[in-house]
Amino acid sequence: MNDDEARTPGITRKSLLRAALIVPAVPLLAGVPALASTPSGQPLAVTPESCDDDDLTPSQMEGPYFKPGSPLRTAMVDGAGTRLTVTGYVVGLACQPIAGALLDFWQADNAGAYDNVGNRFRGHQISDAQGRFTLSTIVPGLYPGRTRHIHVKVQAPGRPILTTQLYFPNEPRNSTDSLFDPALLMNVQQVGSARQATFDFVLNVPGTPPSPSPTATASPSPTPPGGGGTWQPYQPYAVGAQVTYGGLAYAGQIAHTSLPGWEPPNTPALWRRR
Repeated sequence: MNDDEARTPGITRKSLLRAALIVPAVPLLAGVPALASTPSGQPLAVTPESCDDDDLTPSQMEGPYFKPGSPLRTAMVDGAGTRLTVTGYVVGLACQPIAGALLDFWQADNAGAYDNVGNRFRGHQISDAQGRFTLSTIVPGLYPGRTRHIHVKVQAPGRPILTTQLYFPNEPRNSTDSLFDPALLMNVQQVGSARQATFDFVLNVPGTPPSPSPTATASPSPTPPGGGGTWQPYQPYAVGAQVTYGGLAYAGQIAHTSLPGWEPPNTPALWRRR
């Protein structure tokens, strides 16, 4: 038990941070994420009970089927299967939402096969200003030797990449899969013929806890454009784009529109040294 938890009976740092995460949606400047909900408006529980060091989202192996260059999209319903929508937030150690985080998803199709030639059931997206993301896909099929899972890479601007996997509750193979980690279970509901799930990624990014009340925040200082090279923020870059930054050359790995904090040295998921 830490000092915060021992100081006031019934009110802990964990409960306060969780309360901050589930207040109703507020204007953008508040910086407080709203409770994830289904498309029909039904609220879904927020995944982390707190955002301490002990609550960091665990990393897992990349596996043999990752490939760079996935398309930018939030929907990858590329074949038959039970429809699945995954919603959640990307947050830091103080439960602060992380805007502009890159999330790259890939998974098996309904038959348990991965597309290693094209981009079926592969896609990346960027968390919004409140750290939110939404993925529309299908429930993946069973891959030999594994339980049901979805792969993902998550990277906050200027921070290392987290590679991990998401799991489904009550799957028979969870107990026999050597990689399965209950800390990576999504919250899943059956809604009609589809499923709705939530999961919040807690990254090792320090910050200030969000406040339940709307408070204005100062705008970040702009990144010096170019860094002495051709890379610029707020520019569209295609796969294979060639830029320079800080005297070094880089090639684009994922199509995206650049933002301050996404300088090539800080985003190895987007840029590869040439």
